[in-house]
Amino acid sequence: MRIGIHSVGRFKKGPEREIVDRYLQRAGKLGSNLGLEIRPIREVPEAQNGTVDERRSAEAQGLSRGLSDRAAIVALDETGTLVTSVEFADLLARLRDDGVPEAGFLIGGADGLDPSLLAGAKHTVALGRLTWPHLLVRVLLSEQIYRATTILSGHPYHRG
Repeated sequence: MRIGIHSVGRFKKGPEREIVDRYLQRAGKLGSNLGLEIRPIREVPEAQNGTVDERRSAEAQGLSRGLSDRAAIVALDETGTLVTSVEFADLLARLRDDGVPEAGFLIGGADGLDPSLLAGAKHTVALGRLTWPHLLVRVLLSEQIYRATTILSGHPYHRG
């Protein structure tokens, strides 16, 4: 199964990028048939689209362009279901076992995800009730993907 991280905001060189790359490389080594990819889109500046709804709509179009028609969409949103790391691993395992070719994780910009993306998501997951910068959400998600691969493979990284 492929995992795509579709996110608003481009990654530049720096510590966040290095951490994400490290976790995704580790996950790829443990899950030999796991394809991992980050698909960023540019953030829509406030000056270009004045309202929150217009910015979210424009960002939703960009995020949707990178999604396969057969992808199971997993929206990351503060209103989503709070899951443990084991439950997150179980979610990935269910998608894999159901023959889903791709899990597309969606990370919105400063204004969150457009309601149309939330409505079309197969799952909506919260990484807590705190609001996180979208660049840090990539770090958190990448670590949880790695942790899920360790849980599913019986690796001792997760000791919870």
